[in-house]
Amino acid sequence: MGFPTSVKDHPVVERAVRCLDDLGDPRLGETLVRCLDDTLARTIRALPDGTAFVVTGDIPAMWLRDSSTQMMPYLALLQEDTGLQELLLAVLRRQFRYIALDPYANAFNAEPDGHAHDPDDLCANPWVWEEKYEVDSLAFPLLLAHRFWAATGRTDHLAGALRTARTVIEVWHREQDHEGLSPYRFRRRDCPPGDTLAGEGRGTPVGRTGMTWSGFRPSDDACRYGYNVPANLCAAAALDGVAELAGAASDLELTVSAARLAAELRAATLRHGTVRHPEFGLIYAYEVDGLGNALLMDDANMPGLLSLPLVANVSPTDPVYLATRRFVLSPANPTWYRGSAAEGIGSPHTPDEHVWPIAIAVRGLTGTSRAERVAALRTLLATDAGTGQMHESFHKDDPGRFTRPWFSWANAMYAELALDVAQAGTRPLWDSTPR
Repeated sequence: MGFPTSVKDHPVVERAVRCLDDLGDPRLGETLVRCLDDTLARTIRALPDGTAFVVTGDIPAMWLRDSSTQMMPYLALLQEDTGLQELLLAVLRRQFRYIALDPYANAFNAEPDGHAHDPDDLCANPWVWEEKYEVDSLAFPLLLAHRFWAATGRTDHLAGALRTARTVIEVWHREQDHEGLSPYRFRRRDCPPGDTLAGEGRGTPVGRTGMTWSGFRPSDDACRYGYNVPANLCAAAALDGVAELAGAASDLELTVSAARLAAELRAATLRHGTVRHPEFGLIYAYEVDGLGNALLMDDANMPGLLSLPLVANVSPTDPVYLATRRFVLSPANPTWYRGSAAEGIGSPHTPDEHVWPIAIAVRGLTGTSRAERVAALRTLLATDAGTGQMHESFHKDDPGRFTRPWFSWANAMYAELALDVAQAGTRPLWDSTPR
């Protein structure tokens, strides 16, 4: 069976478009359909083994994180749509195979052709496009596997998901003692500092905290300090889902080990990953090293601090999250920008004073009022530079100055927000937060 290439006539999408039309601007619904259909028609490639390869846009590789987030909006459309269900299963199976090949890699090729972001990198696996180890690259496929099960009740993927989870748990346990146990190294020559790891490829020094180490951020930039706080909390949420999936499969050993590690990561992050800010009180840091250093900022990529309610099972009314939210949405956050076109979070990955549409969508999705979500949706529409697509980032005063003309992850986040505004079921069974 071929995979769907359009959801224009899907009943959930039709209802969502009608709801968005009631807001008085037909472009809101038109952009929703365009973003959903673009992912299906242009980024997905069916492979002979029954899996699906997903590019993130204008780069010919499959990122574990990006391909997961690109699929998230379709979770709201899965009921009674076996074609979309089979597509998500195909993506999950491909992700599981990649993690088995190299759990330290973040991006892969469709075939073992040796293509790479930089041919001089240490990794020689011909399947691997880039071996930047990121905790979230292992967390997101597990999140998607759990959410697919919650949305459909299907168990076709459980064996692969639980096998993958054992691999992930082993890596996360090992990286709790990165200095003593990790074999991972990453060195790249003749590149910006954010594209390689210090310390002969080991990264900057860290102390043992109970958190799990990450070489790189969700932006693919090197961590300044090795314990990325939102990635650790995202990992804990992924393990919550693993415990539930393992329970459904009557795998008591995996249920216990996943729940235990989730608890360890949360407790360690609350102890070592928070700081007391003179203006905002107790907040989450973005990165810490267990040696007394902490980085106070946020990054537009997910998981970031702003996105914790979406990807880390953190309540949007949690006091530490609310204080952190106030910090990251203020000039105290060095990646926060306010201009004549928009205000929002950027990233060291892109030029200064560039706001990310992903972060605008996340602000709307984590807001407590529908008015805030609608305002975020209108901002995204007003800053697409007339292209009908979301971009990686744009200048706060001039949306015509943008990076990456085709970035499917950002399109997916527009779709997530638009479906949420339309009350079209984008928050399925795993999220019981009152809206």
